[in-house]
Amino acid sequence: MRLTTRTNLAVRILMMCAVNETRTVRTADIARSCNASLNHLLHVVSALQALGFLETIRGRGGGLRLAVPGHLISIGAVFRLFEAGVPVAECFDPETNTCPLAGACRLKTYIAVATEAFYRELDQICLDDLVIGNCGLEALLSLRPQPTGSCAAAIGS
Repeated sequence: MRLTTRTNLAVRILMMCAVNETRTVRTADIARSCNASLNHLLHVVSALQALGFLETIRGRGGGLRLAVPGHLISIGAVFRLFEAGVPVAECFDPETNTCPLAGACRLKTYIAVATEAFYRELDQICLDDLVIGNCGLEALLSLRPQPTGSCAAAIGS
């Protein structure tokens, strides 16, 4: 299974906002830290805001922040929302399917079951699981000059 760029960016944006939860994060900072196109990023930010994951603040000092706590953001839900409408294989889209085996092939059923198992596993993960205590991620995404909390303690010991 290959995830879309939109899904990948959505999770990066959410992680950046979670790591910097006490700050307003600018899209330019996210683009730079996550090696992402600002144009693509803005489309995903708009979708995340419309879906209720992000709050956008306009004006000087504006930017983004999480609209809900990280423990309430299911990674499975984010993946499902951004991957919706993207068929996992050609035969899953009746309008574009050209596979001559589609009517007799059993593989489609197994792929559907495997895909649902993939999402079910991701449903067990929340945003906080990805960022809390992840000192490496905090070092990469933090807008603070020095690590904080448990990461600062880990570095100091």
